Amino acid sequence: MPERAAWLWTHRQRAVLAGAVVLLAGVGLWRAYRAPAQISDPPAMVGDRAGRLATRIDPNTADWAAWATLPLIGEKRAKEIVAFRESWRGEHPDEVPFAKLEDLMRVKGIGKATIATLEPYLIFPHGPSDGQQQGGHFP
Repeated sequence: MPERAAWLWTHRQRAVLAGAVVLLAGVGLWRAYRAPAQISDPPAMVGDRAGRLATRIDPNTADWAAWATLPLIGEKRAKEIVAFRESWRGEHPDEVPFAKLEDLMRVKGIGKATIATLEPYLIFPHGPSDGQQQGGHFP
């Protein structure tokens, strides 16, 4: 039988090491139990201006890739929306294709449920406001 190597720990040394590990783990668990990490006043999940920042797209200028990121709009529908917008501009050069949310229903396949879902993601900077701009014309 080969001789035991001199570097192996004895049974007593292993027992002391195991006891120290258990003791340290117990102290760590006790401290975690007694003083859990808390945030007394967490920040809001959404900032005050979140709805007005870059998370919204203008349907009159967005490319198909931006449209495709919106819910219920895939690549095919996004390209159809952009194609409709461009053909509308060709036929009505002095009008905005989408002055308000409901104008999107002119695109085949977009109904009330779709525009209700898209509402938080769209912004209409060229739409009529306070009676200044009627009929969707550019200022």
